[in-house]
Amino acid sequence: MVNEIKIDREFRFLLPILDEKTYALLEENLLKNGCSDPVVVWDDTLIDGFNRYEICMKYGIPFSTVSMDFSSRDEALIWIISTQVTRRNLTPIQLSYFRGLHYKVDKRHVTHSGGRNQYSADEYKNDVRPEKQCSAARLSAHYNVSPVTIKRDAKVAEAICAIGDTSPEAKSYILAGRTNITRKHLNELLNGSEFELKYTATKIKDGVFERKAHHKKEEVSYDSLVKAGELVYHNPISEDAHPHNVILIRITEGFLSDLHKFVNEGCEAGLRKALKAYIDVLEVLHGQM
Repeated sequence: MVNEIKIDREFRFLLPILDEKTYALLEENLLKNGCSDPVVVWDDTLIDGFNRYEICMKYGIPFSTVSMDFSSRDEALIWIISTQVTRRNLTPIQLSYFRGLHYKVDKRHVTHSGGRNQYSADEYKNDVRPEKQCSAARLSAHYNVSPVTIKRDAKVAEAICAIGDTSPEAKSYILAGRTNITRKHLNELLNGSEFELKYTATKIKDGVFERKAHHKKEEVSYDSLVKAGELVYHNPISEDAHPHNVILIRITEGFLSDLHKFVNEGCEAGLRKALKAYIDVLEVLHGQM
């Protein structure tokens, strides 16, 4: 066993965090039966077995290690991603997240200053070389999906990571399936404003996020209708309105919708969470104006 194992934040939070029940079952099993599966390290950095390592360190349970050899950090990342995809029964959004991460890491992965990728070794003597395939095509064959799906997955991964930068808890809730956000919504957030992304992250963290309802454009739109009790907003947003003002209107619409819902349901806890999320985003917006 290495003398000191380091925890790399990117490696650690790359994976979905276990829910409390699953973690408790793992803890109970390790206390009862010991740690039979080794944790995996690259040099002195942990890359697999984070929960087992944490529990073993907490209770002084003996464990063993297996060392892996990688030429770069990106190779280690690809190994972590591939291991999780083959090991776990993943949800569709988790699969998108890992495939997207794999694509993004694969694209930037190089082995020397010449800039060629990991498939540019001398052993490939024939004209048909893996590097002649783009990352999306190569990974589409690996995961048995289309190249377009791989590129869409990259957007999903980017959006989830952006949410994680605002709230690690929100990211873990998405990957744990504790919120019903869709891949389409994640893509919209990535193409939208920073404030909308932060507002959504805050709502997910506070447990008040709800999937967007699908309405016909003429029935409900950001520019036409917001309801909160008897309050109705009818004024369209001017095309030359300042982006901050547009964002303020849109996040207020979201809050008023939550307000209407929780007041009608008599849910004070939900109302408090929605109000806190709204205030948090207003503070961020105020600091940027």
